[in-house]
Amino acid sequence: MSEASKPWDSELVSKWLEARIEAAGRDQAAADRRGYGSEDDYDKAAAEEWACRRLKMSASLEDQATFASAIKRMLDQDDYRITGIHDDRRVERHIRATLRKIAKMTKANEGFENRLRYQ
Repeated sequence: MSEASKPWDSELVSKWLEARIEAAGRDQAAADRRGYGSEDDYDKAAAEEWACRRLKMSASLEDQATFASAIKRMLDQDDYRITGIHDDRRVERHIRATLRKIAKMTKANEGFENRLRYQ
């Protein structure tokens, strides 16, 4: 028999997004200190921070379906305006990967309790 699914916890999702924003900021600073060879790491962290920050600001976290819809709208965008990066195509690829990861987590309603730095 299947277990009852757990209810959507918007506060948990908000805390997870905030934790990812902070971790991505630290990752950007570390990559910046390492220099030229770490441009991909910097862009990946910048993409994750941008995606999480936009979702936290623009999406209604109160409802799972509304949040999933906001993610889908962001995935449907043609380009993403982000400054201070090294490679636009690489950042776009990382943003889409981050959004797909969050979409899977939203659909399954799991993984938001994990706030470890590396996921």
